[in-house]
Amino acid sequence: MSLSLKQRVLIAEDEPGIADTLQYVLRSDGFEPVWCATAQEALAQFQAAPPAIAILDIGLPDMNGFELFKRLQSMSRASGGPDVPMLFLTARNDEIDRVVGLELGADDYIAKPFSPRELVARVRTILRRSGGSALAGAAATPAPPAAPPAAAAPTPFVLDAERMQIRYYGRLLELSRYEYGLLRLMIQRPGRVFTREELLQLVWDDASDSFDRTVDAHIKTLRAKLREVAPGIEPIRTLRGTGYALNEELPAQAQ
Repeated sequence: MSLSLKQRVLIAEDEPGIADTLQYVLRSDGFEPVWCATAQEALAQFQAAPPAIAILDIGLPDMNGFELFKRLQSMSRASGGPDVPMLFLTARNDEIDRVVGLELGADDYIAKPFSPRELVARVRTILRRSGGSALAGAAATPAPPAAPPAAAAPTPFVLDAERMQIRYYGRLLELSRYEYGLLRLMIQRPGRVFTREELLQLVWDDASDSFDRTVDAHIKTLRAKLREVAPGIEPIRTLRGTGYALNEELPAQAQ
């Protein structure tokens, strides 16, 4: 992909070594990284020119990364433009950070230490899913006249988090605790590939006492329940040797 107007990537990371690696690999892949060592710097850079995507470390010296996420999200919405997608950097064993980040609405997370190439791949996937967000330095172009709205397609999944219920094509699913946790996680991030290890960490109480086959068994029963409602549709994709994802063609609606 040729980027004559490079997509800006805001990096909020206080460790220079990690920041240098991120800048190098992003720049090598055609992006324009903007490094900020503090949350205040990140807020100022974001205000000056919203990036295409932001990468936020949770442990910043002057502000919790979750608080920074919420402030950047508010600034993005106040500007009237699209939400800027964001990705969290977390410590490998901090499960609660990953859960909180996803529940806040982050587009993804990656655990330290991470593969720089994997991070760039995730950045590109997020941008592709979000439509590319903003291009750095690009002047705003008037939008063409809107076409008449098409009839909305039925929403397959409706999530009611307060009641811990999920409806599929209008029918309430009878789910076990872990089936609900698996499906809830996937429909909140359609298209996002979750490894078996991630699903164990994010859904099970004590992942150390569970095994990959536990995830496979619950996915199997979950698929059977979904198939009872819509026999001709397979909403959960298996990526052999990796994990599972919800088909992006099946959007979810939260209540």
